Amino acid sequence: MNNPETRLHDPTSESAPAIRPRRPPLPSLTGRTVALFDIGKTRSDEFLDCLEARFRALDIATGRFAKPTNAKPAAAPTLDAIAEGADAVIVALAD
Repeated sequence: MNNPETRLHDPTSESAPAIRPRRPPLPSLTGRTVALFDIGKTRSDEFLDCLEARFRALDIATGRFAKPTNAKPAAAPTLDAIAEGADAVIVALAD
């Protein structure tokens, strides 16, 4: 990510997002847990089902999380559970 032309955008609904240091990528998913987060977009559950099957085949643990609708922010307990139980997160987006 040292490319000066690369821009990262904060997808949260914060009006003044906190500055957070970027975490380094995990060297491997072996022995890790990956959170699969469904934000409520159409067919995102199908995408996550495919990913979950691939992770299972590789013996990588997963956890499923979901928002009730894509129109609202995720509930704090859901975000806390992801932060406490996962080493990486995949967010199922659409559009």
